[in-house]
Amino acid sequence: MTQSIRPSIIVLALLGAATGLLSGLFGIGGGVVLVPMLVMFLGFEQRLAAGTSVAAILPAAVVGGIGYSLQGNVDWIAAVLLAVGVVIGAQIGSYLLSRVPTGFLRWMFMAFLLGVVISLWFVIPQRDAEIDITLLTGSLLVLTGLITGVLSGLLGVGGGVIVVPVLMFFFGSSDLIAKGTSLIMLIPGSISGTLGNVRRRNVDLRSAAVLGIAASVLSPLGSVIATHIPPFWSNVAFSILLAFILGQMLFKALRKK
Repeated sequence: MTQSIRPSIIVLALLGAATGLLSGLFGIGGGVVLVPMLVMFLGFEQRLAAGTSVAAILPAAVVGGIGYSLQGNVDWIAAVLLAVGVVIGAQIGSYLLSRVPTGFLRWMFMAFLLGVVISLWFVIPQRDAEIDITLLTGSLLVLTGLITGVLSGLLGVGGGVIVVPVLMFFFGSSDLIAKGTSLIMLIPGSISGTLGNVRRRNVDLRSAAVLGIAASVLSPLGSVIATHIPPFWSNVAFSILLAFILGQMLFKALRKK
């Protein structure tokens, strides 16, 4: 995107609103949808779109996380443990980005997403299920955050896409606690990533502000809607979103070949 192009505030607000709704509804950052939209519709360069997305999601994660918290759907200990791992992992991922071939890793991650999409139709979490925090699970949560941060840095995928299904399937969390905890986990990662992107000039602050404000308005609505959707249909909707992400990654991989 050239400096002379100034994206329409109305278009940015609409994209931000859609991102905030998805963020609140599924507990993800929304960048997996926002980044391609910025590139395709507003002519952003890929790196600038990614940096702008990371900054824009911060207000939505804060407001959406507060919404889930007020409903009692955040495991704060798990969120802190995940965040510690994510922040460290993101630094490792960004360091390895230019040093590690990501092709095989990308295919492995797509296989993981396919497994999650299928599992979502058969494994339905209980709404009253919580994460049992022990020394072992606490260590595994930090490890999960670490792996999530590394993959985010290497592949450019949002942490919530990984963390939400992992919390449900491997830590026995309800879908709502998984989403709320994921949003809280995203906050320090977004702050850290935005500071780094500002230094590297990989963020359009004007666009990020408009996107973020619009996203923060709709994010609470998404969290409220999530509580009124039965777990099965919540899984179905999440599987459709993950299938979209999987298709997007597969298209990019095949186009490169």
